[in-house]
Amino acid sequence: MAITSSRLRPLLLALGGSLLLVSCGYSKAPSAKDGAGGQQELLVVSYAVTKGAYDRLLPKFVADWKAKTGQELKIRTSYGGSGTQTRAIIDGLDADVATLALSADVLKLQKAGLIQPGWEKELPSESIITNSAVAFLTRPGNPKGIRTWNDLVKPGVTVVTANPKTSGGARWNFLGLWGSVSQAGGSQQQAEDYVTKVYQNVENLPKDAREASDVFLKRDQGDVLLNYENEAILATKTGDLKAPFVVPEVNIRIEGPVAVVDKVVDRKGTRKAAEALAAYLFTDEAQQIFADEGFRPTNPTVWERVKTRFAPVKQFFSVNDFGGWTQVNKEFFDNGGLWDRLFAKSR
Repeated sequence: MAITSSRLRPLLLALGGSLLLVSCGYSKAPSAKDGAGGQQELLVVSYAVTKGAYDRLLPKFVADWKAKTGQELKIRTSYGGSGTQTRAIIDGLDADVATLALSADVLKLQKAGLIQPGWEKELPSESIITNSAVAFLTRPGNPKGIRTWNDLVKPGVTVVTANPKTSGGARWNFLGLWGSVSQAGGSQQQAEDYVTKVYQNVENLPKDAREASDVFLKRDQGDVLLNYENEAILATKTGDLKAPFVVPEVNIRIEGPVAVVDKVVDRKGTRKAAEALAAYLFTDEAQQIFADEGFRPTNPTVWERVKTRFAPVKQFFSVNDFGGWTQVNKEFFDNGGLWDRLFAKSR
């Protein structure tokens, strides 16, 4: 029987979700009665660049949970572009805890009926675990002299950045570009003209921040990579980045949220463990690990201890300066929004 295009998309989405589950070693979750008194299992779904932090964090939480409750806890993980991960959860990926690249993606889960309104008020810092900034990674010696936002539109400069349709980091990059004009007193038209010119210097759009790093660092494509500051710090530590990176002094405050997926945890009976894990991410121990992995902690005590590790930023602007995520998505990233129009012009 032939499969029409209208039937093909749901089939592919279902298949993609299945592949995601297999890739992170996920098996059928226990029901509420299975979890009572015995081993429970959580699935943490996150965006690509957080893997190093969670590889260190989650075993510590599991040990702490065992010590406090006597219960064995198994935590599975899934990583990918934040937009892709959000779509997978909506399509049935049984995430107990979602730590995505931007609150806009959590709002999509809320709109889908998976998370109850008010989630951002349930934890410290509006449920923001980490902050970051946009960094410019350049070639050794920075031969193109890329130091400011304006340098990205120089003739002959090739820019690498991920795709805003699939990557939360790429949306932050977009807002950084836009805000470098609008937050400095530029008009809407000036911001649009500038961002269009930048994307005319972009040759391809990797699906997420980690793939963008690979394109620049391992495949040697592009003169400058726009990415999370934590990715730049990691690349410096591993030796993949041979040149100092640049963090513009006027920058977007990148905010990474956490939320418990209410509909999933209530069905699986895992709410208590999931809420404990989400709360643990704000502790001094967890926030120190995030800092060690290059993220700016939101815990004030830890930030005071580590702030000299990070580049000074004279002016941080936030998504609220653009009207909040609902307005940003409507104006910039929804189908037919400004990104779609700019992409068509920049190609």
